[in-house]
Amino acid sequence: MFVRRKKNKSGTTSVHIVNKSRGEYRVVKSVGASDDPDEIERLLKLAENELGNVSQNQAPLLETFLPKDAVVEDFLKSIKNANIRTVGPEIIFGTIFDRIGFNMIRSKLFRHITIARLAYPTSKLKTVDYLFRYQGVVTTEDALYKFLDSVHKKHKETIEKITFENTKKTLGAISIVFYDMTTLYFETEDEDDLRKMGWSKDGKNECPQIMIGLLVGESGYPIGYDIFEGNTFEGKTFIPTLEKLQKKYGFTKPVVVADAGLLSKDNIKQLQEDGHTFIVGGRIKNESETVKNEIISNAKVKTDNMSFEVKRGDDTRLVVTYLEKRSRKDAHNREKGVKKLRARLASGKLTKAHITNRGYNKYLTLSGEVNVSIDESKISTDSVWDGLKGYVTNTDLPHKTVVEHYGHLWQIEKAFRISKTDLRIRPIYHYKRRRIEAHICIAFVTYAIWKELERLLSLKGIAMSPKRAGELTHTMYGLVYKLPQTNEIRSKVFDMDSEQKLLYEIIHKE
Repeated sequence: MFVRRKKNKSGTTSVHIVNKSRGEYRVVKSVGASDDPDEIERLLKLAENELGNVSQNQAPLLETFLPKDAVVEDFLKSIKNANIRTVGPEIIFGTIFDRIGFNMIRSKLFRHITIARLAYPTSKLKTVDYLFRYQGVVTTEDALYKFLDSVHKKHKETIEKITFENTKKTLGAISIVFYDMTTLYFETEDEDDLRKMGWSKDGKNECPQIMIGLLVGESGYPIGYDIFEGNTFEGKTFIPTLEKLQKKYGFTKPVVVADAGLLSKDNIKQLQEDGHTFIVGGRIKNESETVKNEIISNAKVKTDNMSFEVKRGDDTRLVVTYLEKRSRKDAHNREKGVKKLRARLASGKLTKAHITNRGYNKYLTLSGEVNVSIDESKISTDSVWDGLKGYVTNTDLPHKTVVEHYGHLWQIEKAFRISKTDLRIRPIYHYKRRRIEAHICIAFVTYAIWKELERLLSLKGIAMSPKRAGELTHTMYGLVYKLPQTNEIRSKVFDMDSEQKLLYEIIHKE
C-alpha cells in the first residue's frame, strides 16, 4: 500500500492511498486534490500519516474494497462438480501432443482419446465417461466408434510421418534402427482373417492374437509399425516392414539390428542383395559343424569379455563373445532344468508328452521301447557353450560396437513393455479389423508422446518416470466459472504442489 499523486489535464493534482493486489491497483482512500503546491504538500503529509495508521490496523480500511463474506459464500454456492476439471492431462500431455505435431490432425476426438489413454489407460467405453466427468467433454459411444472406424485409413500415414519427423529431429539422423515383434491377444476363442492362434509371447496360446512389428531408432524413439496375422512367422515380417518405411521416408539405408528369431538364410540373403548392413542375433549351436568346431576351438581358453569372429561362408561375420556372468547363468539354468528332469525320472511320472517337449529333455536317451535315462555326456558336451553368444553381421564394425548396438535391442523390448503395461494396449476387446487397427494406431501415438516426456525429464536430470508424471496430472485441477455481470466464461488453474510445478516447468520451458 502506498501514496500516489496524479495530475490531471487541468493541472489539478489528486492524492490517493493505493493498494496493489494480484496485479491490480485499487484506490483505498482519496485524501484530496488541489492545484496549490503548498496544499498538495499538506495533502501528501496527511496521506503519509493515514498510511502509517493503515499499516498498524489495515482491516477497517480494507473493508472498503474486500469482498463481503456473503459474496464469497454466494460464489461458492454456485460452484458445481462440473465446474471442477482435471486439467493436468491436457496441460502436460496435450502440450507434448502439440509440440510433436499431432495437432495437425484436426479432430478433437483424436486428441481426447490419445490424452485419455496416457492419463487413464482404460477401455474406449470408459473413456467416454472419463471425458465427461473429468474434462467436461460430451461425446457418445457411437461417435467414438464412428471415429475409430476411420482412424487407420485416414490418419495412419500422417501419424507415422509426424512421428518419424519427430524422431529424426530428436536423433539428428536415422543411422541405426531396431526391429522386433510382439503378440497381442484377444479375450475370445474366435478366429478370423487377422486374429489367429499362434505362439504367444504373452503366454496366451489359447487366445487368438495379432502380431505387431515395430521399428525404432536409437533410445527406442518410434519410426513405424505394421500389423500381421497372429500365426505369421516373425522372420517374414522383417524385410517388408523395413523396406516399406524406408521407401516411405527416403532415409539412407541404416544399420539394422534385430533379434535372433528374425534370422533366416532368406532374410540374410535379401538384406545383402538390397545393400543393407545389419547386426542380427546368432544361434551358434545351429551353425554348420565347421563353424561350430571353430567356435569351440577359439573358446578353449576363456577369459571374461573376450571376443573373436568366425567366417560363415556367406560374406557375413559371426562375432562371438564370452562373459563369465553369462556362463554362470547358463550353468545355473541347465542345472535347474536337469534337476527337475531327474526328479520326474525318479518318480516314474515321465510321460511321452514330457519326452517330446522341448527344453532340457534333449539330455534324455531312449533305449529300447521303455528304458529312459539321462545321457550325462550330453550335459557335459553342452557345457562348453556356457557364456558364449553370437552376432551375425556384414558390417566392418569392431566387435565391441557390434555387441553394443545389439545390446540396445532392450529399448524396443522396453517399448513393448511400456505399451503393454503402462499404456495397457492389451488385451484387445475389439473384433472388427478397422477398430483393431485404430487401437494400435492410438497406442503408437501415445508411445511417441511417452518417449518425448521421458526425454524431457532425462534432459533436465529429473528422477521422475513418465508413469509418475502421469499420476501427477490426475490431481492438477482447475475451475471454470462465469462472471455475473458480463457472463464471460473464465478458467483458473489451482495452485500446484512442488512436484507438479516442477513437471509443469519442464514441459512449458522447453
